[in-house]
Amino acid sequence: MTPIRFLFIILILAGASFAWFILGSALSYRTQVADEQLSETVGENWGLPMVQRHPEAFFLAPTAARTRRQIQPETSRIEINLQSDPKKKGLIWYRTYTADFDAEYTLSNPTPITQTFYVAFTFPADGVRFDQFSFSIGDEETKKAPVKGKITESVILAPGETVPVRLTYTAAGLDRWTYAFDETERVQNVDLIMRTNFDEFDIPAGSESPTSRNRSATDGWTLTWNYSNVIGANAIAMEMPAVTNPGPVASRITFFAPVSLLFFFAVLLVVAAIQKVSLHPMNYFLLAAGCFAFQLLFAYLVDLLPVTLSFAISAITSLILVSGYLWAAAGLRFARIAALAQFAYMVLFSYSFFFDGLTGITITIGAIITLALLMAFTARTNWGEVFRSTTPKPKSSPPVIPTDPAPEVS
Repeated sequence: MTPIRFLFIILILAGASFAWFILGSALSYRTQVADEQLSETVGENWGLPMVQRHPEAFFLAPTAARTRRQIQPETSRIEINLQSDPKKKGLIWYRTYTADFDAEYTLSNPTPITQTFYVAFTFPADGVRFDQFSFSIGDEETKKAPVKGKITESVILAPGETVPVRLTYTAAGLDRWTYAFDETERVQNVDLIMRTNFDEFDIPAGSESPTSRNRSATDGWTLTWNYSNVIGANAIAMEMPAVTNPGPVASRITFFAPVSLLFFFAVLLVVAAIQKVSLHPMNYFLLAAGCFAFQLLFAYLVDLLPVTLSFAISAITSLILVSGYLWAAAGLRFARIAALAQFAYMVLFSYSFFFDGLTGITITIGAIITLALLMAFTARTNWGEVFRSTTPKPKSSPPVIPTDPAPEVS
């Protein structure tokens, strides 16, 4: 290995890094543009984040000012079934779901006279279709249409009289479902039971954790919130489970690829020096191209196939290209070591991006192990000999030995 060859290998690494940067930027742009164009379509077709608000109940005080007086339901029992059903558009998975809402409230007249009470429900999202919708007070189901996203009904109650109020519907939402108490200062006897069809659940910041949780007989959870007498109650919310988006994952893998190639080339250089295998810079150029084929193929396969299958096909293709080439160029033994290094640095490191929070520690551990192996195998290496120029020196001409002149013939 001469210094000139080493410099060319560095230039090849820099050129491959620039190519990966271009590919990663193109992927990021495709993902961003697709998200901007599709977000509105997804909202129209599959719903929006839903926020179901606690009902408003009030009566008009029999005074000249006709002051509105708020009251709270005596009891509230809410059941919500959340069925996660993510949808894919282009390079992005959207966390869509179906919500089956069924709530029953008990309304009571706390005044000493007969009053007309009004109950209003605000719809949880605008422009969303609500199937099997029903809003009833007692035995009477309202036929009114919502006005400005709210539907209001009235009932006359004698002193101390109670009446059940029920609201049911099925609707599709996106990302998160929330039950909010808004400006309600105090809530009593609220029981909310949530059933999910997914194992992984996330309670958003600022919302209440369930008071109890139980595994369902099938996949999912049964979560319960109980507010017996609470002032300043926080909202109850649930985030839909995370879905691996192929676009962002492919972008991160592509931007990280130069680091993997650096580790891979470092191992090849050391192993080649130890085994005295002479690889030309052109060999390293073709090896870099074989590694680049991994991310290039993966970037476009994810449009057509599931992300895991796309990753597997791309990784196997690149391994075959690189290992097969090294087998032919440097022999089977060297190709086996290179295949192991490529699998560790190009495949396993890239696969760590599928797991949030594990990429950094995976890279750190891999870098430390690589450093330890390189130090162990090169501790006795004479780097002066490794980088010594192998260009043969020109041989000097043999000295000319003078000869005696021929004797003159008389």
